[in-house]
Amino acid sequence: MTKSQQYFQDMLEYNKKIFDEFKKLHEKYENAPEKFQDEFNEKGEEILRIIRKYENLLCSSSENSGFGKYSSNLADKFWEQIRKYFPKIDFIGVK
Repeated sequence: MTKSQQYFQDMLEYNKKIFDEFKKLHEKYENAPEKFQDEFNEKGEEILRIIRKYENLLCSSSENSGFGKYSSNLADKFWEQIRKYFPKIDFIGVK
């Protein structure tokens, strides 16, 4: 398992309740985006805070050690995992 996959799994495991709730909302949003947009935005903000926290944890050591390009690739891999699990994650905040 890669480092980005490990952090993704850890993030889901340590925040299981909130991610399970968001997964259900995400599925509702996929079926009826207009109806669930406001709730999706509200809950999504909290989800994005958690995601960014783990992204920072994942990338901070490589950025501080002079591997900035590696850090960018690592972040991209991490977000690929997130987008596979939550395909509509980029629609948080859409009005």
